Amino acid sequence: MKKILVLGTLAIFSASAFAADLETRVAQSRLASKEFMQSLKGELQAAMKAGGPINAIQVCRIRAPQIASDISGKKGWKVARTSLKVRNSSNAPDAWERTVLQRFEAEKLAGKDPAKMEFYEVVKTGNGDVFRYMKAIPAGKLCMTCHGSNIAPELVKKIDELYPNDQARGYSPGDIRGAFTIQQGM
Repeated sequence: MKKILVLGTLAIFSASAFAADLETRVAQSRLASKEFMQSLKGELQAAMKAGGPINAIQVCRIRAPQIASDISGKKGWKVARTSLKVRNSSNAPDAWERTVLQRFEAEKLAGKDPAKMEFYEVVKTGNGDVFRYMKAIPAGKLCMTCHGSNIAPELVKKIDELYPNDQARGYSPGDIRGAFTIQQGM
């Protein structure tokens, strides 16, 4: 009888430790997503002010991957952006990310605010368990300059030059532009 009691206690302790670890990972992922968003938005606003939308393209093209890389290196995680409609094909979602993005779209249709959308889970892979997290990126007013339906002709020309397979247009404010995506080894 004692063995069963000890095993039961270990199982409860293990489950509560896992839950605490999961909550810590979620909180850390939220902070990393916020850091990414604030850095990107700040640099976009500065670039728009300094040289207009064509200048701001370089922030998304060059600085966004650098910001992701910096946060990834600092945290020891994989941090990135993705979308169902990518501008840069290197940001294309994997199968898990695509499923989550589709889930976000369904939630938006059901009336949920994209600014509050997130999803996380522990995924089993061939290399072990991985904690995965995504936070929706709502399309804001600033995004409409390059991702909306009414893009200036000179800007369209530059976007087409840099991204001949661009899919990331036609958004309206409040649409889900994409998501921050994070992977942490367990």
